[in-house]
Amino acid sequence: MAHLHQHAAQPRARHHSLPVNETVVDSMVELARCSKQHRIIIAGSRSPALMIGLHQRGYYRVETIASCGAPRGQYDVALVDWRGRSIKALAATLDWLVHFLGSSAVLVVWIDSQERAGGARLQSVLEKFGFQIEVGTRSPAGCGVAACRRDPAPKAAAA
Repeated sequence: MAHLHQHAAQPRARHHSLPVNETVVDSMVELARCSKQHRIIIAGSRSPALMIGLHQRGYYRVETIASCGAPRGQYDVALVDWRGRSIKALAATLDWLVHFLGSSAVLVVWIDSQERAGGARLQSVLEKFGFQIEVGTRSPAGCGVAACRRDPAPKAAAA
């Protein structure tokens, strides 16, 4: 019995020993439900660390905002690590980032958990760009949400 209790506690101890950025990468991938075939665009001041973390996990179809080319709706997932930055600045980034995302793309945003009213403001900004929060999580490293377009496939107007 003691062996089972010790074994069950092991994963939790290992999770808490991971560096903050590693747990954020894992959480963002989980929120996005990424497959290794998805095309992913990343944004935020921690993009280099996020890129390395994704590559270490076998995600190689990843571009940063500096290397993504012209916006054509070509990405399936956007991972935005926005810790340490304002929600207002996020709106300016999303203004151009959304054009790189396909109609059924998932947008994951990670923010500081200490930001006052951050969740409500984040929801408001995402809704402004036509996204609806589907799921979220909170950890000591911040909080993240996954959002999808409210109307992923706009219907053609009736003649």
